[in-house]
Amino acid sequence: MLESYQIFKRTVNYYETDKMQVVHHSNYIRYLEECRMDLLRQMQVNYHQMEEDGIMIPVLQVSCNYKNAVRFGDTICIIPKIERFHGVKFEMSYRIYSEDMQTLHTTAESQHCFVDLNFVPVRLRRDFPEIYRKMTELEGKDLMPVGMAS
Repeated sequence: MLESYQIFKRTVNYYETDKMQVVHHSNYIRYLEECRMDLLRQMQVNYHQMEEDGIMIPVLQVSCNYKNAVRFGDTICIIPKIERFHGVKFEMSYRIYSEDMQTLHTTAESQHCFVDLNFVPVRLRRDFPEIYRKMTELEGKDLMPVGMAS
């Protein structure tokens, strides 16, 4: 079980913004992916090893609700949550905050599945029980960031 979560932080680069120096909406999808990869790392799930073992995690759907602009030079903090895990498919939510955690900039959701190299669904419970266990343990749980009171 992931006892404490180190918040995923990232500073916005100039090239990720538009003429108004506001983050272009397409970059949020990248931020979500970076956050997912960081969560897997913190879960001690090696994505590179998963790919070598023939597992991929494609995106099935993604949506973002933009609440407050993020600008060039801002540092954002992203808190992910595995909302539902169905053994093959899973749904995640994300909250993107300012560095001081006072401003909620964006909420987002994404849906994924585990497939092999031929895009056939992978039965994690049978074929990769350790990954299945870790996903099941985090399903529906709010991750408590290190240093934040419960």
